[in-house]
Amino acid sequence: MFDAIFFDLDGTLIDTETLAMAAGLAAFAELGHPVTEEFLHSLIGVDLPSSAQKVAAAHPTLDQSALHPLWQSGFLAAMEERGLALKTGAIDLLTARLKPMALVTSSGRTEAYRKLMKAGIAEMFDVIITLDDVTAAKPNPAPYLLAAEKLGVDPTRCLVFEDSETGAEAAHRAGCFVVQVPDVVPSQGRWAHHLADDLLAGARLAGLVI
Repeated sequence: MFDAIFFDLDGTLIDTETLAMAAGLAAFAELGHPVTEEFLHSLIGVDLPSSAQKVAAAHPTLDQSALHPLWQSGFLAAMEERGLALKTGAIDLLTARLKPMALVTSSGRTEAYRKLMKAGIAEMFDVIITLDDVTAAKPNPAPYLLAAEKLGVDPTRCLVFEDSETGAEAAHRAGCFVVQVPDVVPSQGRWAHHLADDLLAGARLAGLVI
């Protein structure tokens, strides 16, 4: 049924969202603009430029030139200290190599490869699409359309695993079959063909594995 499998990175394959949330709360508070977890939830799956616009709208006096480095340094320190855990079922699907695989992330290239190396999965993908490879980020379908183009497959014959609404919308608009495995933010699955508790459950629902 499928010619390729596409994976989002943060919150889908690796458990970065917990670390990012803690680092983000600390960074905003240190700059005198404490925020709620709900506000940070609204930034999940969003590329950095779009995220900056959301932050500016909510906190117009916040110094964003200081925010991102502070947030990033806190995240990297936590990542080095604790490592990056793979989400349930991730290693099973990746090592099975059932179809050609692409990684499609809203992270920039340097950041994405740092996470992939830390998690030990950098060599598992035939194609890696980052924010630096496209002119329009998720929820625009461009990242998924580019991944399909690079693999030489029809996007309508591609299975996508996503955690966020933003990512699921991008994949859906590209014409892909979408399995959404929500991470820290619950979902009603508006853009998904299936909602699942973990990657393997989603793979079974999509008929990829038995």
